[in-house]
Amino acid sequence: MPSSGSDRRRTTVSSGPDRRGQLLATAAEVFAAQGYRATTVRGIADAAGMLAGSLYYHFDSKESMIDEILATFLDDLWSRYDGVLAAGLGPRETIEALVTESFREIDRHHAAVAIYQKESRHLQAQPRFAYLADSQAKFEQAWLGTLERGVADRVFRADLDARLTYRFLRDTVWVAASWYRPGGQHSPEEIARQYLSMVLEGITLRN
Repeated sequence: MPSSGSDRRRTTVSSGPDRRGQLLATAAEVFAAQGYRATTVRGIADAAGMLAGSLYYHFDSKESMIDEILATFLDDLWSRYDGVLAAGLGPRETIEALVTESFREIDRHHAAVAIYQKESRHLQAQPRFAYLADSQAKFEQAWLGTLERGVADRVFRADLDARLTYRFLRDTVWVAASWYRPGGQHSPEEIARQYLSMVLEGITLRN
């Protein structure tokens, strides 16, 4: 996942932040459901109950909208990840905290996570979205580095393939966005506990 986009230029705002946030939330749902290429400004405006021309009063293009949706998600993600990485935790505790924060981000930014998973590879080829590739590299460094530190510190098994484990953790955590629904039966913290129990302890009954 990617580095902060807060230092990049944002779309010019013409009215209050509440309405802007509502429009971005609506746009995120449309992008997540239809995909970036199939989504039109008119389609977003229709979903928001307004004319397309009125939407242009807030955003200059659908590109600007998806840019802000993804950058906001990644800013929040890295604010929380950086806090975990700066806390001086042991390798296992760091993995536990990163997993928990990941499930919380899926809860907070559900549509943005779905967009990121579907669109990031295509978008990052554009200069405007170069930060997506930067974030993926930073994400890998954080998780893989923690796993390698755990092997070196003998917290994790010596025969652990750290890169393969990283890929497994990355994919199995973030794929939860395809079935998790905010406000559902289980909280993100409960899902994280169950996930970590399976990954770290296994599912076989111990005598």
